[in-house]
Amino acid sequence: MSTTTATAPLTTADAEALVAAAGRAAEAAGVTVSVTVLDAGGHPLTFRRDDRAVLISGETSTRKAYTALQLNAPTADLVDAVQPGAPFHTLPTALDRPLLFIAGGVPVRRDGRLIGAIGVGGGAPEQDHAFATAAVEALV
Repeated sequence: MSTTTATAPLTTADAEALVAAAGRAAEAAGVTVSVTVLDAGGHPLTFRRDDRAVLISGETSTRKAYTALQLNAPTADLVDAVQPGAPFHTLPTALDRPLLFIAGGVPVRRDGRLIGAIGVGGGAPEQDHAFATAAVEALV
């Protein structure tokens, strides 16, 4: 007989905590960002857009989160895989939603299982990655 342990889903409270942690990390660095958190099904749970951020940063954060969720990997780790001739270079046209392959999208896992993703946009890619990673680490 096999027993499966259920993993708690990403809750709205979790998503709000992720957004707050990413926002604090960005503010500490003096950067204005937008943050999107998706559940495991790709549905937005919460979103933060600062009016001082670049207008497109909201769409960018959502696409980064979606990419991290779909490929179950930080977007920073995928940049080389989507160059022409690389393993994933056809994915943006093969999926029904555009992906974004720059740093700032990070999967959220609980008990080793994918339960959602966070995307941060508005800073330099390395900064966005650091803010998203800090938020995920603060949640655990």
